[in-house]
Amino acid sequence: MRHLTKAFTHSLLTVLSLTIIAILCVGCSTTTATPANPQTQTAPAFIIGTDAPLPSVTSFSVQLMSIDAITPDGTSVPLLSGTPTVDFARFNGLQTLIDMNDVPVGTYTGITVTLGSATIGYLNVVPNTPPTIQTEDATLSTTTITKTLAQPLVVATTEPVGLHFDFDLRKSIQVDSTGQITGDVTPTFNLNVVTPSSSGAYIDEFDAAVVSVNANAQSFVVQGPHGRQFTVDVNGQTEWNNNESLSSLTSSSIVQLSGMLDRSDATIDADDVSILSQDGFYAAGLMTYVNPTAGPATSFDFYVHGLLPSTTGLTLGQIAQVDLNGSENFFIHRMHDPLTEYLFNSSTLLPGQHIAIGGPATGATNPNDVTVKRVVLRERGYNATVIPSSINASTHSFEIQVNDFAGLLIPETVTLYCDSITAFRTTLTDFSSIQTGANVRVVGLLLKDPSSGKAILLARYVDALD
Repeated sequence: MRHLTKAFTHSLLTVLSLTIIAILCVGCSTTTATPANPQTQTAPAFIIGTDAPLPSVTSFSVQLMSIDAITPDGTSVPLLSGTPTVDFARFNGLQTLIDMNDVPVGTYTGITVTLGSATIGYLNVVPNTPPTIQTEDATLSTTTITKTLAQPLVVATTEPVGLHFDFDLRKSIQVDSTGQITGDVTPTFNLNVVTPSSSGAYIDEFDAAVVSVNANAQSFVVQGPHGRQFTVDVNGQTEWNNNESLSSLTSSSIVQLSGMLDRSDATIDADDVSILSQDGFYAAGLMTYVNPTAGPATSFDFYVHGLLPSTTGLTLGQIAQVDLNGSENFFIHRMHDPLTEYLFNSSTLLPGQHIAIGGPATGATNPNDVTVKRVVLRERGYNATVIPSSINASTHSFEIQVNDFAGLLIPETVTLYCDSITAFRTTLTDFSSIQTGANVRVVGLLLKDPSSGKAILLARYVDALD
């Protein structure tokens, strides 16, 4: 048994979940699976994931051996290709595209999920030294779980339909009588059918490598982390970060996308495109240490949870060190104002920030000496408690104490700001529904105030937690 900190023990009071949405869309191809009806028509299925992590836990990685839809007569139809390993503590309140497959048209009344090996990673923090990552194997009480759907999943050519897969880590990870993690995991999740108009079908972020560009068709093709290729359509309403455009893309570009799956042809209609790298390499993760702590940074450490390609010296689930020489470009995802250079630069780096780096793959052969050209600040979800008497209706702000593992990196309270684009979800309706002492998850940008040096958070989503 691994004995963790009191802060980690307290994490059991925090709700965790991984949400996977499998949307079945219009398409036509063949499949080796038995169709749910006499027709052979199929539709591609894509999987979206999101979650909120436990304090100090940096990863809960499980190999998905299969996710199958079950017909009334007991026939199994696969929704997942291959056996990808998914980090259930990665997406943190944001939904991301995981996979897409061809699925026979028909009615499905149940889902069977088969899990493989699993590991738990957590942050080991020692004062005045860079944090390190510790990992241990998890023991699953069962590897195959079958659920009957409350509402059948009906796949038709008229409209996409989705499956909402909510994996609850708080109920899944077991503890002993003293509240310590034992390493035992009892997989616990809920499954529900959703429609394409649901907010659960939106792709908040999807990182992929550009394969080709079609300027005439205003589209480009990308390849995701699991090898599947997707066509991305853009238009005059698509926002491009950093004043870039479709003409900026090459076969060496790596991008982050936001948008919806098109109902008619299963392409991605992009609302927002951000170029993470123009040199064929990118990595993403949570900043864990900045050197020096004040003034322009000469280096920083970050926990790697996203990586393309995987053939560099960096490793998923481990910490890498990025060296800075002053020539790097700093950007903020979804921000297009020149003010971003003032808000995010080598002097305003902060442990707990979610960042992506881009540069040549040759500069990432050594995890202790990574060279980059771009550093992009990205949104992240932070589990937190609303500080009593801190709610300020006039400024639409309140203070929070971060409780997840980012809270080990940000020990002070954080001032959170909401604006007109902030969405209040779950049981929250608007800013006035925020209650003092409440447990919330805030998805947004963590910034270091250039004047005070204090941490502030610009909220995109605010969710209530049990």
